[in-house]
Amino acid sequence: MTAAQAMAAATARLRAAGVPDPARDARLLLAHAAQVDATRVTLIAPEDIAPEIAERYEALISLRAVRVPVSHLIGERAFYGRRFKVSSDVLDPRPETETLIEAALAEPFASVLDIGTGSGCILVTLLAERTMAVGTGTDLSEAACLQASANAVLHDVDPRAEVIQSDWFGAVQGSYDLIVSNPPYLAAEEMDDVAPELRDHEPRMALTDEADGLTAYRVLAAMGPAHLAAGGRLICEIGWTQAADVVEIFYAAGWQDVVCLPDMDGRDRVICARTPPRTA
Repeated sequence: MTAAQAMAAATARLRAAGVPDPARDARLLLAHAAQVDATRVTLIAPEDIAPEIAERYEALISLRAVRVPVSHLIGERAFYGRRFKVSSDVLDPRPETETLIEAALAEPFASVLDIGTGSGCILVTLLAERTMAVGTGTDLSEAACLQASANAVLHDVDPRAEVIQSDWFGAVQGSYDLIVSNPPYLAAEEMDDVAPELRDHEPRMALTDEADGLTAYRVLAAMGPAHLAAGGRLICEIGWTQAADVVEIFYAAGWQDVVCLPDMDGRDRVICARTPPRTA
């Protein structure tokens, strides 16, 4: 069987399983099985597949057909021009989160705190883009902390990055110029409707607060000021229907300059707020 025939069969199988964009996934997984760059798959398309490659490809397609994410099968995901190691222990980096990165980079900062760092993609990206900055990432999950630390090493920011296991701000000390977070924002009742790739293969605690989806924002709004320098910023990702509720939470807690920014699809995605004035 040629590579082209194998991809055609895999595409049909993934389409029947309800996988979005099955042709793309079939191509990416063949590239991974054959250990070639995805851009070179067309070059090997007319060639017969070696038995060991065919065996690996079959295993990968079987897993993708039951909706295991491609990123978990190949072990990495692209984010803001870099590739991050991922696993089922962390939330996959996603393009809409790059809106948060752009907002963070719009103003200077010397220190950053990433609450719920997961893969570390936000913290590592910000430190890679701002080479004089230092930062701390926190996560309740020990496995996530290990993944974030590995990505910090991968992108050579580990001397400037500290990753600690912490329940929200519990183990955080000191203050920062910038706090960022992509917290769990799905309401419990929404979980049955999300894609199987998320619901069945990503950590539930990174997706939902098991309540109304707003718990994280109440914590960030209440506890963030104690860990921000004067005039510091807090930037967090939100679900696209949550803007009004989250803006209200931050204003009610005394934050200033609370604005909502859209993602690349024009949906509400990121809340930016400035620390409340210090009280005597």
